[in-house]
Amino acid sequence: MKDEVNQVANTPATDSKKSKPRLQEKYETKVVPALEKQLGYKNINQVPRLDKIVVNAGLGDVKDNAKSFNMAVDELGLITGQKPLVTTAKKAVANFKLREGMKIGAKITLRGEKMWEFLDRLISVALPRVRDFRGISSKSFDGKGNYSMGIKEQLVFPEIDYDKIEKVRGFDVCIVTTAKTDDEARALLTELGMPFKKA
Repeated sequence: MKDEVNQVANTPATDSKKSKPRLQEKYETKVVPALEKQLGYKNINQVPRLDKIVVNAGLGDVKDNAKSFNMAVDELGLITGQKPLVTTAKKAVANFKLREGMKIGAKITLRGEKMWEFLDRLISVALPRVRDFRGISSKSFDGKGNYSMGIKEQLVFPEIDYDKIEKVRGFDVCIVTTAKTDDEARALLTELGMPFKKA
């Protein structure tokens, strides 16, 4: 009986270990020790980690076309694996033919396993498919340890079928980390495999 209880108690732990995203596994087993050594941390909690990833697309060009707008939002959902939040105009701007409350974009905030899976696909699948890719800029940090980049075509993600898209469109990706400086964040992303341009 005691053995059965122990077996049941141990089952979820092994199952959850199997389902952990590949990049998260790499972070915990290889990146944390490497950063501790590289940055001279004495406490494991000082090591910077990923907080969230925000994917944002401006869709003002199709604001008057509900079908195209919904298609673009669905594409973002396919890429990230999460339902996007539709963003609306906060105030009316006559020059842009904008009314307050009009749908003008979509954004998704990824955390946990979805965040790790998205970053893994971005690094290992999407970026290598960018035409004439020579690495991403290492200067796009905001001074507080967060990194932003633009993706010019949604087609670099294999989830998007070229024959079904209406228009090639891009979106922004903002990687938010707990790093206190840009150098710490750069070290974290480099260890995770982010292909920065060689200086």
